[in-house]
Amino acid sequence: MVFTQAEIEFLEQQPIGRFGTVGPNDDPQIRPVGVHLAEDRRTVDVVGHALAATQKWRNVLRNPRVAFLVDSVESVDPPVARGIEIRGVAEPLRDAVDSSGGLSGEVIRIHPRRIISWGLDSPRPVGRDV
Repeated sequence: MVFTQAEIEFLEQQPIGRFGTVGPNDDPQIRPVGVHLAEDRRTVDVVGHALAATQKWRNVLRNPRVAFLVDSVESVDPPVARGIEIRGVAEPLRDAVDSSGGLSGEVIRIHPRRIISWGLDSPRPVGRDV
């Protein structure tokens, strides 16, 4: 299993994450995107309107190393925060298949290589290679 049960539940509850890619001049680019845990519960899919026409798509074609961050602040006093950072390799797919078996169009699929989470399985950050 790539994600723990607590990480899966957190990802399924969150609507927005931040997707980081490497731009054409090796500059970082980060964009808000919807959180879509793939059916296999082993990858994360970035979807969007005309995704193949976006800079993030072109960035992934040039350099597939990416990061994806999903976090939330439950309380400021006392401080309670939860989150997950996924570092991995992205795969641009033009004819991805959704969970019902139908074509869902363009998707950037993130294959995790390192996961760091906090406030989910442990109050302190915990990292692991996958």
